[in-house]
Amino acid sequence: MSVLLFTHLDCLRHDPGEGHPECPDRLRAVLRALDQEEFAELIRAEAPRATVEQLLRVHPSRYVEAVLGIRPEGEERVALDPDTLMSAGSAEAALRAAGAAVAGVDAVCRGEVRRVFCAVRPPGHHAEPNRPMGFCLFASAAVAARHAQAAHGLAKVAVVDFDVHHGNGTQACFEADASLFYASSHQWPLYPGTGDSNEVGVGNILNAKLPPGADGLAFRAAWADQLLPALDSFAPDLLIVSAGFDAHAADPLAQLRVREADFAWLTEQLCAVAERHCAGRLVSLLEGGYDLGALALSAAAHVRALMRS
Repeated sequence: MSVLLFTHLDCLRHDPGEGHPECPDRLRAVLRALDQEEFAELIRAEAPRATVEQLLRVHPSRYVEAVLGIRPEGEERVALDPDTLMSAGSAEAALRAAGAAVAGVDAVCRGEVRRVFCAVRPPGHHAEPNRPMGFCLFASAAVAARHAQAAHGLAKVAVVDFDVHHGNGTQACFEADASLFYASSHQWPLYPGTGDSNEVGVGNILNAKLPPGADGLAFRAAWADQLLPALDSFAPDLLIVSAGFDAHAADPLAQLRVREADFAWLTEQLCAVAERHCAGRLVSLLEGGYDLGALALSAAAHVRALMRS
């Protein structure tokens, strides 16, 4: 199956500084993995910039203006919180990351392809409507979901998130609107401290907590027993995936024991849900993953499954 890959060199120009885990080498590792012969059939395109109008469907104008107005010079960096820093290229990178998600929605809704993977950074799922945090500036998955509704008339959009950290930003964007659904598996306890099972929104939020040390069997069980059945019941018109690979056993920022085969299994399950409810439409966005080798192998497994499912 044809898969469209969005990326952009601007996403390499977001540089939080030496030693920061969310470094440009993350994206380089993913792109090298996807440059192998087995991925020759990927359709490759440059991510456009998100427009201010698209961002305003999720973020207030004062927030968008403030983030886009931060343009440090040279090697200067501006810290928005202890973890989230902006360099000279950060605003452009964030526009490309959100723009890739929006363009992915356009591509699947127009029937050009059925699967999209956005190899972009910075990630987005921690960005709340009024607050950047956790390496994230704009809530790209939420921006994409709102674009699907506003530009393509889709009634119901789901975001599923298998990053090891709970996507508090996506949840905050969705929790009051029953036309949107958010499901997450994540380590508990762990940053950012949200994602308890009692956080249900208006019945449209489902969080599955995994204890430190949980392996692939526990990860698969959380999805098979809880999250996938709820996603099926919601029956979305479009499926957006926050694809973080930091639940991998080698990742330095958490303590789960998930492997590449587990990510591939879940990708296959999500593609099956998309076939049942969304005419196959699925847009996947790169989120976390901080061991370069594990990230490369896991992203390749994910995209391989998107191509074959």
